[in-house]
Amino acid sequence: MEKGTSSWASSGSSYEVFLSFRGTDTHYEFTDCLYHAMVEAGINVFRDNESLHVSKEIGGELLQAIENSKIYIPIFSKNYASSHWCLRELAYMVECTSKSNGNKEILPIFLNVEPADVKLKTNLYKQTLSKRHKMSCTEVESWEKALIEVGKIKGWNWRKDQGLVADDGHSRYCWQPL
Repeated sequence: MEKGTSSWASSGSSYEVFLSFRGTDTHYEFTDCLYHAMVEAGINVFRDNESLHVSKEIGGELLQAIENSKIYIPIFSKNYASSHWCLRELAYMVECTSKSNGNKEILPIFLNVEPADVKLKTNLYKQTLSKRHKMSCTEVESWEKALIEVGKIKGWNWRKDQGLVADDGHSRYCWQPL
């Protein structure tokens, strides 16, 4: 079995990286490429298998995978904020990072979105969250706070129209640091 994992069975392990992404936007393209590149480099990666969600609360296994990861990589895409799962993961990543005494880090990727979208300075995520205020206000507020906080972190910005880099014959996505 490859070193990375997308299964819940080994979620008690310690991970170097936890990937948070909106599956319908990025799973079989960008996220899949990033995941396999990290696994090939020997990095132990947790990638959630979204088909396993059967309840409305994040399960203990997923929380444990977040707690046991050292680096969090949220991949912000156009529909990231429309997923309760992504927002709950992000809020928990921010919580775990704040309690880690500098031992955990969030490295955001902005995939066809801008940091301003994530910081709720545009309507892209702001409109989606305004529809959620019918839910628990406390939970929605924690999501907003997490988005704004992570949106301020220097990350990588990637746009599909920038193309792929293929120096060695392998396709790789080209990231532009912000």
